[in-house]
Amino acid sequence: MKPVRYTRRITPYRQPVLIYNPTAGKLRRNPKGILQRTTEALAAVNLRPELAPTASAGDATKIAREAVSSGADLILALGGDGTINEVMNGMVHSQTALGVLPAGTANVVAMELGLGSRIGRAITRLAVSEPTRIAVGRMCGANGARHFLAMAGAGLDARIVYDLNPKLKARAGKLAYWLGGFAHVTKRVENFDAKVNGTALKCGFALASRVRNYGGDLEIARGASLLRPEFELVLFEGSNPLRYLVYMAAVGMKQAQSVPGVHTIHTQHVDLAGRAHIQIDGEYAGHMPARFEIVPDALTLLVPPAYG
Repeated sequence: MKPVRYTRRITPYRQPVLIYNPTAGKLRRNPKGILQRTTEALAAVNLRPELAPTASAGDATKIAREAVSSGADLILALGGDGTINEVMNGMVHSQTALGVLPAGTANVVAMELGLGSRIGRAITRLAVSEPTRIAVGRMCGANGARHFLAMAGAGLDARIVYDLNPKLKARAGKLAYWLGGFAHVTKRVENFDAKVNGTALKCGFALASRVRNYGGDLEIARGASLLRPEFELVLFEGSNPLRYLVYMAAVGMKQAQSVPGVHTIHTQHVDLAGRAHIQIDGEYAGHMPARFEIVPDALTLLVPPAYG
């Protein structure tokens, strides 16, 4: 089924809310300046949103849920992918539209949509975007369920997120993830079972992705799209860490799917069993067992016309 795109543009929204994370990558360095430039750029496209800062983890979900209940017709999320994840978790199954503004470390969703990493340019492109009804992902685990917009990872990449030093991330940005990854080149990769479409595969890294973009620089799930109600599931076999260096080199050359030990499957769900870690939208989300599943027709997202 094709996603439903409406004809309304960004300017007719009458009750917009801007949820922003003052500690996100760009905002942390110059919060007042970036917020001022953001509100000025929004005013230029006839948007003057109510401003709603977050103070701690989980705030954005609560603020978004309250904004929806109060009649907000557009919520703009200014921050990184973690902030966007929190905001959309407060919006799932509502009719309120979500607009993404990049101010984080990787800005995976903004880059995927073609909004770019500069806030002013992103607002210009959002101004001609179309509200589009899309599916989202959901992780169901021992600690309950949580939705995600871009991706869920299990195994090696989630372990890197788990081990990541927050202070290093604040200083080094995306480089912190690469440094964390290289710290694992001498460690065996823990394996787990991924059961999909009736078949169980043992692997060390599983990525259930709705986007092509990974980390802002790479493409792993090259056939994924936010406009399709499915995951592109990419599974990597093996426990030898050197094997994963080969995999990542192949990803960099956009040849991963041709490397032995890499499996790409289009599916609406996958079950994971073992002891490995999990991340969703770049944030740590616990450990297995867990299930990643598609939730159809769950969110209205502002999508630029060129995205497809």
